[in-house]
This record gives sequence, structure tokens and C-alpha cells, in this order.
Amino acid sequence: MNIFIKDNMFKCKVCVTPNSITDGMKNKTFNMNFNGMFFIMPNKSEQTFYMYECLTPLDIVMIDGDTITKIHHDCLPCEVESSCEEYSGYGNYILELQGGTCHDSNIKEGDLISTTLY
Repeated sequence: MNIFIKDNMFKCKVCVTPNSITDGMKNKTFNMNFNGMFFIMPNKSEQTFYMYECLTPLDIVMIDGDTITKIHHDCLPCEVESSCEEYSGYGNYILELQGGTCHDSNIKEGDLISTTLY
């Protein structure tokens, strides 16, 4: 799936099952095949993510419909699940990008997203 924000396109893996949402970027790195992870949540509500066993810092972007509601910048990985920092925001979608991407691409809260399947 492709996600567009302003003049930026992100080729994303989609997470929709409970297991894929829980695993997310755990033990994964971005590569030429994808530069984002897009989570389709079961409910539009307050969502909470953390960075257990992630390999690199991430920007966590919370989205309600087509509007970015919250961005957590450069979230650091953690190795002990019980002490991971939590990142929350409202919406029904979450986009994870390489840490620093939102700052470098001037992506801000209130920006609109659009999607295509190809």
C-alpha cells in the first residue's frame, strides 16, 4: 500500500491482524521494498504503541480517518518490555516511519494522508 503525505510517498507493509499489529517493526528494518508500516486498527479510539525489540528509532504517526492527529518523533527502541515508553494518540490508523522522517519531510499534525493499493 502506498501512503501519500504532502509530496511524500511511503511504500508500506500493512498490519491488520492482531499478531501483525503486535509484532509491527519488531526485529525488522526498512529496506528497498518498504519504508513504512501502516496499521489498520480494529476501532477508532485512543491507541498506544511501544518499541519493544525494534531495531531502529521510529516516528509513530497517529491518524484519524485522513488526518494526522499526533506524531511521536524518534521513538527509541527498548529491550525490556515492562519498561518500554508508551506512545499514545487518537485514530484508526498508525504509520511507523524511520525516525526523523517526519521532521525531514516537514510532516506535521493536521496534515492529510491519502492511500493507494499499488
